[in-house]
Amino acid sequence: MKLHPSQASTRNTFTGYGPGYVSVNGVRHEASLAVMPGKIVEGWNVANVDFLTARDLTDLAALNPEMILLGTGETLRFPATHVLAELAAAGIGVEIMDTRAACRTYNILSEEGRNVAACLILEKP
Repeated sequence: MKLHPSQASTRNTFTGYGPGYVSVNGVRHEASLAVMPGKIVEGWNVANVDFLTARDLTDLAALNPEMILLGTGETLRFPATHVLAELAAAGIGVEIMDTRAACRTYNILSEEGRNVAACLILEKP
């Protein structure tokens, strides 16, 4: 599916997604990554929510997002509770959703000027 931004912007915006990929500003990505309005973190080596560690998220929390949207792939899957504990202690909210929903929610929050991070686990179809 293609997503169309409402106006030209210098912020990173999801422009498409499908099984095993997302597009940011028209560039296709097929490996897990984190996207913030002013930064893309490629090489986020999380292949599956079952292998997600607290460090995977706390390293991204060092970028100071207001909130992290965790896209868990084609289906909604929850990580182990202890994985999210450090973020909660730091006052960083985490919303867990499937990757499509995370892309759409990120675009809305980013458009509102929020400093949000979409951390997306992209599994191979």
